Order: sequence, then structure tokens, then C-alpha cells
Amino acid sequence: MPTPYTGEPYPGQPYPGQPDPSQPYPGHHYPGQPYPGQPDPGQPDPSRPYPGQPYPGQPYPGQPYPGADPGQPPYGWYQPAGYALDPSDALVTPPGAGLGGWFARCVGAVRRGWRLLLPIVALTQVLPAAVLSLFVLAVDSSARWEAELASDTAVLPAAFWADMSALLGVLFGGTLVFLLVQCVGWAAGTWVIARQAAGQPTDLGTALRYGLRRALGLWGWSLVFELLILVGFCFCFLPGIYAMFALAMAGPVYLFERSDPIGRSHRMLRNRPGLVLGRVALVLLAVIGVSLAASMVESVAVLPLGAAPLETPGTAVAAVLTIAVTALLALPAHLAQLVGLVVAYAEQRAHEGPVNSAQLAAELG
Repeated sequence: MPTPYTGEPYPGQPYPGQPDPSQPYPGHHYPGQPYPGQPDPGQPDPSRPYPGQPYPGQPYPGQPYPGADPGQPPYGWYQPAGYALDPSDALVTPPGAGLGGWFARCVGAVRRGWRLLLPIVALTQVLPAAVLSLFVLAVDSSARWEAELASDTAVLPAAFWADMSALLGVLFGGTLVFLLVQCVGWAAGTWVIARQAAGQPTDLGTALRYGLRRALGLWGWSLVFELLILVGFCFCFLPGIYAMFALAMAGPVYLFERSDPIGRSHRMLRNRPGLVLGRVALVLLAVIGVSLAASMVESVAVLPLGAAPLETPGTAVAAVLTIAVTALLALPAHLAQLVGLVVAYAEQRAHEGPVNSAQLAAELG
């Protein structure tokens, strides 16, 4: 006969309302099992990305960073894992460092590279400028024109058009050659600045060979830049000034990126006008101020040598020495232009996404 129910639990079972000893207590977990809110062993942490995927808020590898220029090639192809902007980078001024950070990196570039930058600038900027000045002085007949016009203002000086054609030919042809040699120096100097900032070896011969390899392309684009600026000044003064600022980064853009230097440089100005205007204005002030001072010294020093200083040996030697010294006085202007624009370009790149000196040196090729 079955035993009647008396309210007592069967053997091995808990009383009503009491926990079953065979089940874990609330909040209790078996050994090897995760606590509440943690993933099971072997499962990825949902707060961390899968291997190869970016952290939340960062783009996938090969995609541009938020705010990057749409025309800029995607970053990520050279970045090591977990790389971010280094505030102590020798070339790249991080966002927020301000004018002081840019100036400190300009000074650092000069301190690191002056042994190479000075001969590069002297050979590709100072020497061609001195040679061009001598050629212009040799064919300049303006002093003779003034003397002949003083005696008879109704008649043009003798051989006026021939002399004018020779002067314009020397100015135009000499400027083209001078610009080509300048491009060698700009490319070589940029190579030195970027590699030294990345701690890579540099030497004068390799720098000049790199400059020669990149000079022709940079020269072609520079002719376009100069033509656009000249057209701007012909239409009105302000468009020419705007073109100078809009194309200031075009040279570094061509050397580092090799594509669309005009559009990229203009977008840099449009995206960050205050930053670009400030840096480029300081560079232009230094270049214009030093160049004007050197030109004034040359004009005053050559004046006592007469209307034709190259016709006699004594005055010819004095003219050559004067032009050489005044050309050397303009060397700081060329150096300031080279260093200031390269460091300003690196700062623009930092505002578009993580970049460092090693990446920029690698992009130069």
C-alpha cells in the first residue's frame, strides 16, 4: 500500500522554498565558468575588436581618417599596429602644438641638417642667382639709354630694340634655367629634412642625385604655379596673393604624393585657412624681407662701378665680388622657404590622420 503524503519531502529532495543543493546558489558560478557579464572562455571580448579590425571610432586599414582630404591616398599602408601621432616627432607638428611647435621643428631641422642644407642651397639657389645677375648686368643697357635720352628725348636710343630683346631673352631664359636648378635643391633639401627627422642616413651626393631625379617633374609643375600666380597678379593684385597662398604647399605635395599638387594644396588652404595662412605668411615675410635687403645692397654697391662695370678688369672684379656677396646674403631666405614649407606640409598631414617622419621619408622614395 502507498505511503500517504505527510508534507515531508522525499529523501534527497529540499523542503518547499529551500534551494536545491544540486543547483548552484544565485550568484554562484562553477569553476571555469565566467562571472556574469564576462564572455565564456575562448570567446572574444565584445569590447575589443577582432584581430585585424580597428577599435571603435577608427577606420578600417586602407580607409581615410575622419576629416581627411578626399583626394589624399588612404592612410594605413605604412602604419604599424596601434600607431598614433607622436608629440615628440622631429618633423610632424601634432594638432594643438600651435605656432611654437611648428617653429621648434623648423629650428630642429636646421640644426640637424645645416651641414648638408647650406651647400645644397648655395649650389642650387645662391650660385644660379649670382650667375643670372651677372648675365643681366652684362646685357643691361639702361644706363646708356638714360644718357642718350637726356640729350634727345624725341628719339629712341641706338639699338634700343636689339638691346631690349637681348635683356628680355636673358631674363626669360635665365629664369627658366634658374628655376630648374632651384627644383634640384628643393627636392634634395626636402629629402635631407625628412630622412634626418626619421633618423635615417643622409649625404650630399645622394641628396643631389635624388634632387636631379625629381627636378624635371617639379620644374614642370613649378612653371604652372608661376604662370597661375602671374595671371592672378595681372588681373588684380589680390588674386595673385591668393594664388601664392593657395599654391604654397604644391611643391611638397608633388614630392611626397606625386599627384594633383594644385588641387591638394588649394584644399589644404580651404580646410585649414588660419593655419596655412599663418605659416606661409611667416615664410613669405622672411623670404621677401631678406631678398629685398640683399637686392638693395647689390644696387647700392654696383652703382659706383659705372654704367658698364664689366668693360674694365678692375670694375669687373668688383662687380663679381659684390654680386657674390649679396647673393650669399639671400641664403637665409632660401633656407627659410625650404624648411618652413616642408614642416608646414607635415603639419597639414597630421591634421588629416596619423603620420610620422618615417612614413614621410618613405613616401619620398
